[in-house]
Amino acid sequence: MDRYHRGSLAVQERVGVRELADHVGRSIGSGIRDVAAAFLAGQPHLVAGAADGDGRMWASMLTGPPGFVRAEGRDRITVAGGLPDGDPLAGALATAGTRVGTIALDPRTRRRMRLGGTLEVTAGGFAVGAERVFSNCPKYLQKRQPLELVAEGPGILWRGPALTPGQVRAVRAADTFFIATAAGAQETDASHRGGMPGFVEVLSPTELVWPDYPGNAMFLTLGNLVADDRAGLLFPHWESGALLQLSGRARTEFGAAGERRVRFTVDAVVEGLHPGRLRWSAPEYSPANPPVHRGSTTR
Repeated sequence: MDRYHRGSLAVQERVGVRELADHVGRSIGSGIRDVAAAFLAGQPHLVAGAADGDGRMWASMLTGPPGFVRAEGRDRITVAGGLPDGDPLAGALATAGTRVGTIALDPRTRRRMRLGGTLEVTAGGFAVGAERVFSNCPKYLQKRQPLELVAEGPGILWRGPALTPGQVRAVRAADTFFIATAAGAQETDASHRGGMPGFVEVLSPTELVWPDYPGNAMFLTLGNLVADDRAGLLFPHWESGALLQLSGRARTEFGAAGERRVRFTVDAVVEGLHPGRLRWSAPEYSPANPPVHRGSTTR
């Protein structure tokens, strides 16, 4: 299995971490181990990233009682249910052959697992063939406890081409978001970004920027953006269960001192309050979160 495509290799070379990336990349496999299967079975939500019918990248969150995501053997996960009508990914997650990236993140334990592959439709939801499976370290993950499952919800509340003032405030207050990216038709990935509130800077209603903090040296997300600049962002409001979804384009800016940041241009925005959403407690911030600095990288 080729662990890295040319985009990730290019970023690894530029940053000078090729040897480390080769070592860390050994954790990427195509099989679901028993410990990973047990982890998935205990999760009440799953983030999925994919392209919609128009080719726009989105990320969304599926929620259910523990066990709604399960491993079937070593090469497949099944997901019971789907997304409500109106969610940008509802159609993609009901279409066989969709390239999907998923991330299961447990705020209770600061553990996370990523799995990518091709979707197949099932009688009760969908399944994803496990082509790339690996876990990440707990860096930048805020700890939270689940409070309640809210059965009712109006669904999609708002759609538009840019952030509203209220949505700008929500992004500036966020300590977590998820990002979906792709390398053309090769693969789709869903990943996590975290930091102290304010780590995502809103430059305008259609432009965001955030620092790329040191991570596992794989550069899967930034590598995908080299090959394909489409990206989908998901900002969950943990306390209410609301979802803010953005689709657009992203590029990485490299500073002279080795700093990196990602600039994102918004094309479309969807805000929703889905039925069956899960509410979480206020966060215990990760001790790895750096202080927030503004404008440290060349624009």
